[in-house]
Amino acid sequence: MKMEPVTHFLTGACLARAGFNRKAAYATLAMTLAAEMPDLDTLWSIGGPIAGFEHHRGITHTLIGLPFEGLALVGAIWVLHRVRVRRSELHAAQQPAATGPAAEGAIVRPLTAAPVRWASLYGFAMIALLSHILLDWTNNYGVRPFFPFNSHWYAGSFVFIFEPVMFVLLLAGLLAPPLFGLVAGEVGARRPTFRGRGWAIFALVSIAALWGWRIVERNNAIQLASNATYGPTDAPSAEVLRLTASPYPVNPFRWHTIVETPAFYQMATADTLHSTLASDPAQDLFYKPPATPAIETAKQSRLGRAYLDWASWPVVTEAGPAAPVHATPHTPDWNSVAFRDLRFMYDTPLLRGRENPPLSAIVYLDATGHVARMELGGRAQE
Repeated sequence: MKMEPVTHFLTGACLARAGFNRKAAYATLAMTLAAEMPDLDTLWSIGGPIAGFEHHRGITHTLIGLPFEGLALVGAIWVLHRVRVRRSELHAAQQPAATGPAAEGAIVRPLTAAPVRWASLYGFAMIALLSHILLDWTNNYGVRPFFPFNSHWYAGSFVFIFEPVMFVLLLAGLLAPPLFGLVAGEVGARRPTFRGRGWAIFALVSIAALWGWRIVERNNAIQLASNATYGPTDAPSAEVLRLTASPYPVNPFRWHTIVETPAFYQMATADTLHSTLASDPAQDLFYKPPATPAIETAKQSRLGRAYLDWASWPVVTEAGPAAPVHATPHTPDWNSVAFRDLRFMYDTPLLRGRENPPLSAIVYLDATGHVARMELGGRAQE
């Protein structure tokens, strides 16, 4: 899971319209593309789901990788600019030379509305690239900006993977100026060269305020979870070792909380508006499975190592004999080991984490106890 690409594109465009597009030519193009450019790591999925998983939010999402991405992007725009200059020169050469008073009064329009400043453009592209890491950090998947020197995953966990409120604010920041421009055009108002700066700044400031609000509510959810009791209803409350909270979309008062105790994990739904925490031990309590040879073998597989390197709330269970996805009638039932991350095991209008948790994986072991097949999200690694 990742922050969906349209939000990244819109963020880059709003950043450019906030004033950068007045400072250097091609700023809107560069910042819009740069804001989504780190997700080029999805190309690794050509090598299979595990290859894509290993490199997702990898080197292209790091402080080491961003400067090279910025150089590549600005280089591509420089080539585009040279093509445009060349076409402009050819077009001018093909036009008959004007003479007389008409030539003296002719207006020569510049190729770009803003000055061409490559160093500034590179800096603006870097700002948009950094916005990508920032937005990815806000959700609960996490990023590793200091990789390979520090492989720790950092996650703000206060914005859902797709936040409709952010989406609407960004759309308003970009679409309001042309809509009002149509009205102004009807009354004959002069159209400015650069429009929409105020709307773009409003959208970005509103998103920052939304984030601040969500951070406060997440802390409230964690406080609610830390004061609750956990475990079977007929047993004393268990010691809480750690806890976290993940966001729901739209509603800043609703949170998915998880606590770890020495013997089990328990999930709950926090309502910070009414200061309540709802949890059903029959459905929300997961006892820690015992370590079995099958689980240990699965953990040492390629998929197991990659999964445990990323997952901060993993539950690895031996699921027993099962047929893999897309099995043929001749495929044997292998022993299966399931990998899940509790951060994504909750239902929202956008996903069904209870029925089909995203980012789940299965490792199949044959009759000899060796890894026979690995699947991530229902896709097999060939």
